[in-house]
Amino acid sequence: MDRIYIWRKRVGPEWLLRNSELLTARFGQRLAIIEEPGHRFATLEVCCANPSETRRLRNEFGGSARKLPRNSQRQLLKAKPRKPIRVGDRLIIATSALSRKGGTTLVIPAAIAFGTGEHVTTAMSVRALERISRGLAGRWTLFDAGTGTGILALAARCFGATRAVGIDIDPRAVATAKKNAQRNKIRGVHFYRRDARRWRSRSRYDVVTANLFSELLIEALPRFATELKLAGFLIFSGIMRAQECEVLRALRDRGFHATEIRRRGKWITLVARAKT
Repeated sequence: MDRIYIWRKRVGPEWLLRNSELLTARFGQRLAIIEEPGHRFATLEVCCANPSETRRLRNEFGGSARKLPRNSQRQLLKAKPRKPIRVGDRLIIATSALSRKGGTTLVIPAAIAFGTGEHVTTAMSVRALERISRGLAGRWTLFDAGTGTGILALAARCFGATRAVGIDIDPRAVATAKKNAQRNKIRGVHFYRRDARRWRSRSRYDVVTANLFSELLIEALPRFATELKLAGFLIFSGIMRAQECEVLRALRDRGFHATEIRRRGKWITLVARAKT
């Protein structure tokens, strides 16, 4: 098994606000932000494939780096067995195949660098998508920005979307999403390496999903607005409670209104539509 390298830096809220957009655009879901209740400082971690990447991070941002043992990935994956996630009565997201009745099983194997759906922002997004899909009659399509393992795009196909497109700036995320589509034998979904702020499409979509940092969501909002059909749905996640008002204001400025807001802990997921 390949060695894994972890870059780490402890930062204050001002540093995080200035640099989170750049780090997110560069590393996607390889970036982890670890915050503790009652603590002002957060810890950033980036999973790196080689030591040269950690050296570049140290030179640019400071911080420290360490090499994990060869069996670290196996140990981490065994440390916390993940329970399957049920999405209504239509979908089960699991890290391995299950022989269960009463719903489709979407298998997303666990990996250090990418999510399996257990994070609250992903789970809330999938459940919001499931609720929306019940009211979408006929043919509908989805565009997913910051797709990671491709969970939302793949779930959309399970919920009846005729076509789904997912983009991510991290090439490893795109490769992982494609493997998950093959693993689950799901067609009609396409993944590309693109920047959410610069993506241009000839199509418009019925649903646009984006699980990204608030700063990146706000910056990319004009692009998402052009991708969305007039009567379409926008699902935003990855929003912290302290940034809720800022995101809602940006939506209003672009002609959207929130139709649903879900809160779990410090995280928020919202559904918005264009004002009519």
